[in-house]
Amino acid sequence: MFKRSIASLLIVLVLITGQLLTSNSVANAGQQPTAKDDLAERIKDEEMNRSQYMEILSHLTEEIGPRLTNSPNFRKAATWTKDQLAGWGLQNAHLEPWGPFGRGWTLQRFSAEVTAPNYFPLIAYPKAWSPSTKGEVTADVVYIDASTEADLQKYKGILKGKIVLATRPRPVEAHFEATAHRWSDEEMLKFAMDEPYPPDNPVLAGPPSTQQMGNFMFSAQRFAFIAQEGAAVVVTPTSAGDGGVIQVMSAAVPYPADTPRDKRLPIWNPNSAQTMPQFSVTAEQYNRMVRMIQHGVALKMSVNITAQYNSEDLMSTHTIAEIPGTDLKDEVVMLGAHLDSWHAGTGATDNGAGVALMMETVRLLQTLKLQPRRTIRIALWGGEEEAAGSRYYVNQHFGRWDRTTSPPKLITTPEYDKFSAYYNFDAGTGKIRGVFLGGNESLRPIFRPWLKPFVSMGAGTLTINGDWDSDFEWFDEINLPIVNFIQDEIDYETRTHHTNQDVLERIQVDDMKQAAIITAYFVYQTAMRDEKLPHKSN
Repeated sequence: MFKRSIASLLIVLVLITGQLLTSNSVANAGQQPTAKDDLAERIKDEEMNRSQYMEILSHLTEEIGPRLTNSPNFRKAATWTKDQLAGWGLQNAHLEPWGPFGRGWTLQRFSAEVTAPNYFPLIAYPKAWSPSTKGEVTADVVYIDASTEADLQKYKGILKGKIVLATRPRPVEAHFEATAHRWSDEEMLKFAMDEPYPPDNPVLAGPPSTQQMGNFMFSAQRFAFIAQEGAAVVVTPTSAGDGGVIQVMSAAVPYPADTPRDKRLPIWNPNSAQTMPQFSVTAEQYNRMVRMIQHGVALKMSVNITAQYNSEDLMSTHTIAEIPGTDLKDEVVMLGAHLDSWHAGTGATDNGAGVALMMETVRLLQTLKLQPRRTIRIALWGGEEEAAGSRYYVNQHFGRWDRTTSPPKLITTPEYDKFSAYYNFDAGTGKIRGVFLGGNESLRPIFRPWLKPFVSMGAGTLTINGDWDSDFEWFDEINLPIVNFIQDEIDYETRTHHTNQDVLERIQVDDMKQAAIITAYFVYQTAMRDEKLPHKSN
């Protein structure tokens, strides 16, 4: 396939973004533009030569570790980030409560192994909020091969005390393409041409099909059946990944398939239904066990899950701190990332990368003594993975929709009219390639000159497209301006997202330094404009 040279790509991107290289630069802190953007150069120098990004991320992910919402590690991380921000001189550093969310969970010990007819250890991980086993459980393994209610009845009376393989095997195919990916010249052109891209963006997906809904209903029915029959432990293959990658999130709760959504209390709710100990295993090992049973081999397994629920405080927190503004100090520019993570890895790319980036952004502004006109507020969110924790903050501080009226009515607070923009970072470890405008076309002429100093660093594309779901969603829902950067994918979707491989080794350090430079520049420019960033046109 024909590959454009980098020079050709830059020329095309310049044309598409409205002659980016000849656009007038925005003056920095009242100074006239120069041949090189002085503000950009100062930020680049500080970040490239004196960065603290990896020190922040290493402490967060390896010294503190995974940060499941409301776990002791999450609370430790929240306190540490607050203290760190205050130590850099940010004002009003505090932990803002929200919720109630529910109980935390801590894994204290785990082992899983096949013990007969021959021994092999399993690469596995308990699901979050799984209850403990009653000590070490050694039992026969039963595979549920069922696709209808009639199939389930074949297992009636034989699951009590057994270790159950609950779903069908997951196909594992060879990888003929690299698992890590940077956006190619052609792909970046599709972004810049405002094509709906990438084509597998879940935001563009339609409602579930009839078959998908049927599969969901039967899955719920099957799990409820296994619980009713008294299984000792439930085993499932990783929901994504292979080659030792385990994607693992929260334990399931048995509810009848027709239970309304608002009646299905999640596992972190102390009042949720009782459930069984559960863990996920690699696809290859799960498939091996299924094949052995299908060939008539009687398997035995030993499992020990020792976990503790943390129920002392059902409220969770967000970490909040500010760089006060000057003449426009009552107006706010926010930047944020979610502090919570899943538990199998250390939450490095999801979303320690974003937390460290936003912390490094405000550190850069403080270190360079860049005094903004508007107040810059950083928020490190709790509960993004399970409960959209930032929604509580948005509803309390800015507004919410009253959907009891027809049409629905937006009810805003006094803070709503003082809000300029929210910057979010939650797509892994790739460098910034440009900006998702998220349907807000009025941002395009503002951002063109702001990207000018960073074209040589690979960031030059503007697209009307939006990003995936994250904390920005709740700001956007009430029509507040949001900014999400286009990032290289690297191996976020293929390897690290919610997996045991979400660890520090997956971080691309130079990419994150580039991202910190651009984020600091954009946030500061937003705080210095005469006008707030515009809302979407109706």
